[in-house]
Amino acid sequence: MLALLGAGAVATLALAGCAGGTESAAPSDGGTLVYATGKDISCLDPHVGGDMPQASIAAQYLDSLVSQDAKGDIHEWLATDWTVSDDGLTWTFTIRDDVKFTDGTPVDAAAIKANLDHMVDPATQSGTAGGYLKPYVSSEAVDATTLVVTLNRPYAAFLEVLAQPFLGIQSPTALARSLDENCTSPVGSGPFKIVAYTPQQEVVLERNEDYNSAPPFAEHTGAASIAKIVWRIIPENATRYGALRTGEVDAIDFLPPENFAEAEADDRIALNLNDRPGNPTSLALNVQRAPFDDLDVRKAFLLSANTKQSVESIFLGTATYSGGPLSHVTGFYSSDFEDAFAYDLDQANDLLDKAGWSTRDGDGYRTKEGKRLTVSLPLTPAENPAALVELLTQIQANVKDAGFDLEIDNVDSATGFERNSTFDYDLRSQYWNTNTADVLRIVFSTEYLESAGWIPNGSGYSNPELDQILNDALATTDRDAREQLYYEAQRIISGDALQLTLYSQSTQLASRADKVDNVIVEPSLSLPYLYDAAVTSD
Repeated sequence: MLALLGAGAVATLALAGCAGGTESAAPSDGGTLVYATGKDISCLDPHVGGDMPQASIAAQYLDSLVSQDAKGDIHEWLATDWTVSDDGLTWTFTIRDDVKFTDGTPVDAAAIKANLDHMVDPATQSGTAGGYLKPYVSSEAVDATTLVVTLNRPYAAFLEVLAQPFLGIQSPTALARSLDENCTSPVGSGPFKIVAYTPQQEVVLERNEDYNSAPPFAEHTGAASIAKIVWRIIPENATRYGALRTGEVDAIDFLPPENFAEAEADDRIALNLNDRPGNPTSLALNVQRAPFDDLDVRKAFLLSANTKQSVESIFLGTATYSGGPLSHVTGFYSSDFEDAFAYDLDQANDLLDKAGWSTRDGDGYRTKEGKRLTVSLPLTPAENPAALVELLTQIQANVKDAGFDLEIDNVDSATGFERNSTFDYDLRSQYWNTNTADVLRIVFSTEYLESAGWIPNGSGYSNPELDQILNDALATTDRDAREQLYYEAQRIISGDALQLTLYSQSTQLASRADKVDNVIVEPSLSLPYLYDAAVTSD
């Protein structure tokens, strides 16, 4: 979801397809798969906050209410059937009666209700799952297998968001504990269960021997092949990649751009590279205060950033430049806005002159009434990929040519969260991975200017016309009508220069082909999915 990576410039290599849930069980040979990621997980419960590392590990131990295939179609999972009322406000789900959480609590309608209520509870501080459920009013467990959900407006994307690991279903017994306790030891019904958690170091998961609820996109049924996952946190790119090369770990994510060519040429390494849907990695321009309350200034900043060339140079072709508000793998994406702000220093200079920033100081920065054209970007380098930090430094140099003084303020995590949640910035680094074009409503509508956790609308933008268009897109199931509405939304968002979009988020997995097999991704957000993986040698 939050602040990081297609006619894809990113290729897909050694990618195992998602077969529709075969009946043969995976071999139970066991073994341990050591997986290394580049980013820590502050809370293992994906309902709290909502960053991509949470969803990545949630995909290993949580099942979802419904599933999504690689084409975007919705299928059963914990729910075997569902209907929606003619007015779109009432959804009735039939829940399986043969699944239990790993603490023995039954997966039933009451459990699903407890999860939905937990996601929207302000005390959960759920910026992602709770944000998706803004139309949610209440739910009722009519009996053990029947759940009736009431919404306050039609929500065409409802099933799509329910398929995401962010909205994975947890044991209500575990949810009844304190927030802190559930953050360290959440309980699901998935193929693995969490048995140990050492913050900033590792999470240990063991196989759920009784697993019987594999989704249709899985390649087998029954218990997982591997007996244990050691999910290590290794922030340093060189160290993480080096551990893969030496065989200390079996698979990694965040493959460093500088090692891509070497990994591709190594027969021992299999690559699985997938751009993710949603709103790309970007810098949100805060329109609520000067200088970005001026459209001409915003346009000048975007035109002077020379982003496409910088992304291609710094990521060495391993990231897909994104120029519009939707990643190219998102439904209803239009390519018409990719080059809306292609590099044009002359036009940027003309716009700044027009906006009154017509003089420069001795350092070459624009000034107006004695004030320098300074814009601030709070950033916690340790929480962002090194390549992104390098990219932002390059953009800092690029926009200086037009006269912008871009200040990158290195701040600690707590300070960064506080500033980014109170609009105390001119630019904010962010992204939002989701499997629906409704991400435009989440990131740009008036409705999302407030949140119990992270505020999704980082630009502080409010436009009643856009709000209406995005709500209309949710109120119809007519595909042609939705396509036209989302096109119009992209046109407005791009034209108002609300973001400096950078590149599509991506899952970049590298695994030791001589040690493990079938390290693939789940379809909703292209996150690592280790249920079908197998250890082939120690």
